Amino acid sequence: MSRRFNSHNLPNASLVKRLMAMMYDTLLVVAVWMLVGYVFIAFNDGEAVSGPLFNSSIFLVTFLFFALFWTRSGQTLGMIAWRLRVETDDGQALDAKQSLLRFMGALFSALVLGLGYWWILVDANNLSWHDRWSNSRIVQLPKQP
Repeated sequence: MSRRFNSHNLPNASLVKRLMAMMYDTLLVVAVWMLVGYVFIAFNDGEAVSGPLFNSSIFLVTFLFFALFWTRSGQTLGMIAWRLRVETDDGQALDAKQSLLRFMGALFSALVLGLGYWWILVDANNLSWHDRWSNSRIVQLPKQP
């Protein structure tokens, strides 16, 4: 079931607002990582854990964190705090495929010294690389009265 948002006239979010929401979400993701680490340590007799299974679990849990928020309400907790929402170009909620494209694109955008994010400053529509690759955008929601 695809959820449609009524946002065709909302402006795309600025880089600063996106970065502020990302900082907030980073704190939440780190807390989730700590919980995953605790579970792995508990099953490893209290010893430190590393390796491909642990790393894959961290990656998967991080993707699921974002994908669940993006496909349901279009907003992570950080995005709610900064009145941002991610949606498709035609105002729909993201599906799982778009969420994966967006997530992987955002990782790539960050890994190349943040160029995919800095692109927002020169793009006429304030779109990042991963916005374009996933056919999505982050909109700035109006203040509630």
